[in-house]
Amino acid sequence: MRTPSLPPTGDVQHTLNVGILAHVDAGKTSLTERLLFDTGVIDRLGGVDTGDTQTDTGDIERQRGITVRSAVVSFTTGHTRVNLIDTPGHADFVAEVERALGVLDAAVLVVSAVEGVQAHTRLLMRTLRGMGLPTLLFVNKIDRAGARHAGLLDDIRRKLVPRIVAMTRVRRLGTPQARALPLSLDDPDVLAAAGDVLAETDDALLARVVDGPPPTAAELRAALAEQVAGARVFPVYCGSALSGEGVGALVDGMTGLLAPAVPARPDVAAEPRGTVFAVDRGPGGERRAYLRLFAGELAPRRRVTLLRRQADGSTGRHAGRVTSLHVVGRDGPGAPVLTAGNIGRITGLHGVRPGDRLSGDELGGDAPLLPAPTLRTTVRPRHPSPGAATRLHAALLELADRDPLIHAEAEPDGTTRVLLYGEVQREIIAAILVREYGIEADFAPSAIICTERPAGSAEACEEMAWRAPTPGGMWATVGLRVEPLTRGSGNAFRYETELGALPPAFHRAVEESVHAGLREGPGGWAVTDCAVTLVRSAFVGPLSTAGDFREVTRLVLRRALARAGTRVYEPCHAFEADVPLDCLAPVTACLGRLGARIRRTSGGTSSWLVEGAIPARTAPEAQRRLPGLSHGEGVWWSRPDGDRPLDGRH
Repeated sequence: MRTPSLPPTGDVQHTLNVGILAHVDAGKTSLTERLLFDTGVIDRLGGVDTGDTQTDTGDIERQRGITVRSAVVSFTTGHTRVNLIDTPGHADFVAEVERALGVLDAAVLVVSAVEGVQAHTRLLMRTLRGMGLPTLLFVNKIDRAGARHAGLLDDIRRKLVPRIVAMTRVRRLGTPQARALPLSLDDPDVLAAAGDVLAETDDALLARVVDGPPPTAAELRAALAEQVAGARVFPVYCGSALSGEGVGALVDGMTGLLAPAVPARPDVAAEPRGTVFAVDRGPGGERRAYLRLFAGELAPRRRVTLLRRQADGSTGRHAGRVTSLHVVGRDGPGAPVLTAGNIGRITGLHGVRPGDRLSGDELGGDAPLLPAPTLRTTVRPRHPSPGAATRLHAALLELADRDPLIHAEAEPDGTTRVLLYGEVQREIIAAILVREYGIEADFAPSAIICTERPAGSAEACEEMAWRAPTPGGMWATVGLRVEPLTRGSGNAFRYETELGALPPAFHRAVEESVHAGLREGPGGWAVTDCAVTLVRSAFVGPLSTAGDFREVTRLVLRRALARAGTRVYEPCHAFEADVPLDCLAPVTACLGRLGARIRRTSGGTSSWLVEGAIPARTAPEAQRRLPGLSHGEGVWWSRPDGDRPLDGRH
């Protein structure tokens, strides 16, 4: 039954940007549909199975029934416009989720009442808590057979967050007649339970609860809103996205407990500052960027410069002019102007990519680097023909250009190398190649990506003799020093020679050749966390060319890296394994054989929680073996998390 929507009672006073997150199949896309239906945005519910939802608009998403790219839709209730960002639920697209989280004011984490707290649910909540993002939990599917309530709340406290406040009471659980009744703080029992939870992080409130006078319902409502905003307490709502039960209470929680990050009347004179979190294609094939604006305002025909964090940590810049702009959730006459707190869909920025920042001259320390892919594969046309490899390579480059989660590079043998986050992503890329480009491709088995780091410092130099080229016949002198940087620093190119000692074209040739040379170190892997300094240079005016400097730089860099030595590092995953009490010994023994390092074991009452790090190459095997070692009751969670020396020694 459709619940009545709340009609607007006046002009929108503020905008709230809320992300909908969940483990795959928990029902987040269905919840998004229900929210739009119940608030009057759409007049018919779409379904994941029927492929007609508002957010899974791509053919691949509709065919597979999963969300691959973030999408944004909007509804208005009262004086609040709520922009809903529906994010991917599959672990292979966690980088997409993390990128979208940076533009949110708050989040709704959907948990299935049937499947319960799943591995990816833990990953999402861990990320939300790490960002301090206010979060409401919605327990979905209370009308499905096998649904749990009290036991699930205990699991949420133990596995997700220790401090939750139940906002609904469930009746007829696990039946089509299931009901979610909102709880009121005016009820003495509810008041006491909420007070106990809120007092855990508020000493003044704790004194009132223990010694009196007891806090009033109004005071607890204020304390609840404050602690939700600080991500210290997490309200839990129950319901069903399919029937609409409990969704009205969730909407009330959004508008009553979540506050926008931008004030209702922002400073429009401020310099525009925002983040691009999604890019798609319009009906005419034009690239459309979704930009969350944090400060200032943006109008069509304005020229802007977007900043981008490069893989080596440097800042790239891309300029363009906004040719069209649509403010999400705002329809009607008048020139569109995007103001702080809102999301705009803009065109005209041809090279725009998700993660680009509109932020003045500098990115700032909060601009994230996307986690690096951990797998690589090579791709070749399934049906070789003249030009087939070229068309495939061009298609992959176009996909990589519009999506930073895809990395494609040409190989000398004519194949294309693609870097991946997971096997599902490979399947999605293959489907897109067929659907959008008509190209069937074969992917080689995926291999783990390792990296190299300098083991020490060393110098190398190649000098021209007086009035003679270098022994290789190049009219260029280049001296380089390589040295290690702190982990996570990326690569850096520096000068000890006087700027202007070389013509600009020669300077560029040296720097570009250094960055190109670091893509493959002595061990065959990309070199990272390495500083390369130009310590000596010379040229002969009428004879030297940029090509000379490129070739000599390549040779000298290779020699310097060989002298310094490099060490190969393999990627690792942080993992958690929740196992029954009697399964700890066989599980830890198996993990040890697979190269895992166990950092902590906790619990011991109802189950054991094993935490640690494991090589990415053996993480899938650990996940496959866990059910057999734990009577089918073990739960595995892992995600990319740093690296370690390939031989296992630190």
